[in-house]
Amino acid sequence: MDASERKVKVGDTAPDFVLKDQDGKDFKLSDAKGKRVLLSFHPLAWTDVCARQMQSLEQNYSTFATLETVPAGPSVDTVPSKKAWADSLGIKKVQLLSDFWPHGEVAKLYDIFRDKNGFSERANIIVDEKGKIAFFKTYPLSQLPDIDEIIGAIKQMK
Repeated sequence: MDASERKVKVGDTAPDFVLKDQDGKDFKLSDAKGKRVLLSFHPLAWTDVCARQMQSLEQNYSTFATLETVPAGPSVDTVPSKKAWADSLGIKKVQLLSDFWPHGEVAKLYDIFRDKNGFSERANIIVDEKGKIAFFKTYPLSQLPDIDEIIGAIKQMK
């Protein structure tokens, strides 16, 4: 689906949600008002490109902190799966969010759920400090998003 067909677009108020992270803690988007949030959607845990996508968030965590941006990685996997995956990848700071039940509900809110596959698109969505979508990009499932592009986009928002 290209951007012109999507219901949720840059400039819109980001749909609020609450999801559990890998430690079972609530992550509520609206609690981050005053900071930016990078929602780095990935199709499924335990896959190579998704692993590298989440590792790039962890490796750049201090950069995100300097830019007052909270990185988070939602997918349709369960909390226990996200916990085991985070542990296996050495992810300690980035919150990996479970959009498991209702299945893919947050991906559906952002109009990036792939019904035929049962998981989300690979996408990066940046929500600005006022709760508006400032950046929205989907990627081919096989493509690792360019973390430098995302960091550059956030720097331009300053």
